[in-house]
Amino acid sequence: MQLTFTEKHTPHVGLCIDVNKHLYTAQSAFQRIDVLESPEFGRILVLDGILMLTEKDEFIYHEMIVHVPMAVHPAAKRVLVIGGGDGGAVRELCKYDAVERIDLVEIDAQVVEVCREYLPAVSQSFSDPRVNVRYEDGLKYVRRCSDLYDIIVVDSTDPFGPGEGLFTKEFYGNCFKALKEDGILVNQHENPFYPDDAAAVRRIHKQIVLSFPLSRLYQAHIPTYPSGHWLFGFSSKKYHPVQHLDADRWNALNIKTRYYNTNLHKAAFALPTYVEELIKGVE
Repeated sequence: MQLTFTEKHTPHVGLCIDVNKHLYTAQSAFQRIDVLESPEFGRILVLDGILMLTEKDEFIYHEMIVHVPMAVHPAAKRVLVIGGGDGGAVRELCKYDAVERIDLVEIDAQVVEVCREYLPAVSQSFSDPRVNVRYEDGLKYVRRCSDLYDIIVVDSTDPFGPGEGLFTKEFYGNCFKALKEDGILVNQHENPFYPDDAAAVRRIHKQIVLSFPLSRLYQAHIPTYPSGHWLFGFSSKKYHPVQHLDADRWNALNIKTRYYNTNLHKAAFALPTYVEELIKGVE
């Protein structure tokens, strides 16, 4: 008997992946957590039936959400990751010797525990002494912060369920307050291709631009995410994501990546016409 995992991206379109084993399943206080093993994508993390990452393509998402702001900010030392309980964003941040402290705020401790056990290549950097893990609501945590972080990475789930509060005007305003005077916020921004998701892209972007003087979208190709076309948001108090990219400085760090590079960085902000039209009048 062949096992499969299917995620519906729209009522008429879905992703179907053959599965070898169902390695783990449990209901945490916040969501159902599953770990699957597949012949094509390796191990897969699923939350409430939604694919969060696979071993084969997670590097694309995590490199693009971390290295884009890190290549722009000239001296990031303290970084906040909200969500990101799988540890992928933390892993990429730990590649920077200049980063002194990484605070990870994850609402569901069980996600971290499961990823430590079943996805060690993703969660490997939780043991880094610079990493401080806090199990609480990111929305409530950031309310208490002021002028504290150089970069905030919002590595959240989709804008419903446990992550719903991380897509509001209040949250983005609190992130602005939590950042230092030259701070940068990056967030996952959904896909612009399917109509319901495109509406979410526009809604999220509209909330962010109310709080930040500069906000731009950039893109990556992630095969297992809906449509394969994924957006991220770059919002800043001071730095432009392309004009202030210091490619020579970043390249001199000799950080090993598989997707990100400084040429791609610049190109990622050149959006397709249909995406430009989607956010026209919002920026």
